[in-house]
Amino acid sequence: MELETVSKNRCFGGTQGVYRHDSKACNGPMKLAVYLPPQAEQAERDGRRLPVLTWLSGLTCTEENFTVKAGAQRVAAELGLIVVAPDTSPRGQNIPGEDESYDFGSGAGFYLDATREPWSKAYNMYSYVTRELQALVAERFPVDTARQGIMGHSMGGHGALTIHLKNPGTYRSCSAFSPIVAPSQVPWGHKAFGGYLGEDRAAWRQYDATELVRERPSKATILIDQGEADNFLSEQLRPELFAEAARRAGQPFELRLQPGYDHSYFFIASFIEDHLRHHAAALKG
Repeated sequence: MELETVSKNRCFGGTQGVYRHDSKACNGPMKLAVYLPPQAEQAERDGRRLPVLTWLSGLTCTEENFTVKAGAQRVAAELGLIVVAPDTSPRGQNIPGEDESYDFGSGAGFYLDATREPWSKAYNMYSYVTRELQALVAERFPVDTARQGIMGHSMGGHGALTIHLKNPGTYRSCSAFSPIVAPSQVPWGHKAFGGYLGEDRAAWRQYDATELVRERPSKATILIDQGEADNFLSEQLRPELFAEAARRAGQPFELRLQPGYDHSYFFIASFIEDHLRHHAAALKG
C-alpha cells in the first residue's frame, strides 16, 4: 500500500510524521499522524516491534489536533509507544449536506460503517480503523500487533470504547476522554446514527458502548476521564449511563470526574500522561 510522506519532524528523540494514502474504505485519500519514539530506530534494526496506540479524535478534528495539542510525544518517547492518529472522516465526497454541519458529514465519521446511501460508499470509519489502518501501519512501521491499545476523545472516545468492546483481542487496552458513551440516547448520536444507519434503532446497538458493554464486557480495565465543567456533559456525554451498565456487566473500569475541567485539549493535555501509562502497563510483554 503506497504511503506518501507529508511531513516529518524530530520530536523528543523520535519522529512525528504525517502521511497520506488512498483508502478503499473511505473512497479517497486519507491522512494520518504517526509518532515513532526513539526506540523505533533500534527496534527496526533488531527486528523487534513496539506497542502501538491508536488515538481517535472528536467532532470537527483531523489528524492534526491530537498531534499538535495533546503533548503526548514526551511520554510516548519515554515509554517506547508508537502513537497513530487518523483523520476523523472521509473528505471531499461531494455528497449533498456533507459540509453543512459540524456534527454530521466531514469531520464527523462516528467510527461506524454507514449503511444508508449515499454515505455508505465512503463513510466506513469502523472498517477503516479496524482493517485498513491496521494493515497499513503493520506493513509500514515496527508495530507489535499483539500489543495494541485504543483511546480517544468525545466522538473518538465513543469510537475507542466501541472498537475495543467489539475487538478486545486486537485492542487489549482502552481509555477515553469525555466519551459519548450512549449515542443512542443523546442528540449527537440520534443525528449521526439516523443519518448513517437509518431509523432502525436495533442497528444502532452495535455502535453504542453502553449497549455493547451489557452484552460483551471485556477483561481490560477501561479508564475514562471526564471534566465536570464540560458543557456537553449532561446532554451529550452522560458517563453515568456507561458506568451503571459496566457495573452490572462486571466490566472493570475507572471513571474519574475532574473538577473544573472542560471539553478542550487543555483537559486532554492535563491527563494524557496518565492514559499513556495506563496503556503501557496493560501492554507490557
